[in-house]
Amino acid sequence: MTSLTGIHAVVTGGGTGIGAAIARRLAAEGALLTLVGRRIEPLRAVAAPLGAMVAPADVTDPEAVAKAFERARAAHGPIAMLINNAGAASSAPFARTSLADWRAMTAINLDSLYICTHAALTDLKAAPMARIVTIASTAGVKGYAYTCAYCAAKHGAIGFTRALAAELATSAITVNAVCPGFTDTDLVAGAVAGIVAKTRRSAEDARAELARFNPQGRLIEPAEVANTVAWLCHPDSGSITGQSIIVAGGEAA
Repeated sequence: MTSLTGIHAVVTGGGTGIGAAIARRLAAEGALLTLVGRRIEPLRAVAAPLGAMVAPADVTDPEAVAKAFERARAAHGPIAMLINNAGAASSAPFARTSLADWRAMTAINLDSLYICTHAALTDLKAAPMARIVTIASTAGVKGYAYTCAYCAAKHGAIGFTRALAAELATSAITVNAVCPGFTDTDLVAGAVAGIVAKTRRSAEDARAELARFNPQGRLIEPAEVANTVAWLCHPDSGSITGQSIIVAGGEAA
């Protein structure tokens, strides 16, 4: 028996990168998994070897999320753990950031937290042990140039975590955030491609530029973030709530 045996965990954005790593790590702990996201094929690829449920949904759409969570309950019972991982990043000077750009970043990185958590909250309150873990970013605790919308949304994710943790402190629910630095995922690959396109530098140089933000001189591995999430989900972590755990090699020290 492992620490999360039989506990139903929903992972948003579970088809790639950090979300996929979290799904594999929680499955190794015995959790029953539902993977939520917009693209069904990556979700299926991750879910198949784990025996996980796939519930496609755009996490910025409340009706789609409600239907996906109903499918999740039908497969695995009430939701006891919610991993708010779905997100996106874009980069542009503030003067060239349109209101539509701003709203797109806040919708996927902040509104989705409200939508998914609200949809799961009744289940979480009824569970004998429940967890909400949000994948934020070091952009939630510091600023990066050319990412005002993204940083604002991730700072909001940290505020959401702290306020909700205080509100739910007398319940069995803990609420925490994990804040990775630049992580070796498709999001970083997209950032690298953007740097290459704008500066004509090599992809290797662009990756090295992002790695330099980390005092350890490297990109974070998705499994490192997943391990932190699993620790926060562990039954022995019940006194840890309202925290933002930074996984960044000392970048935000």
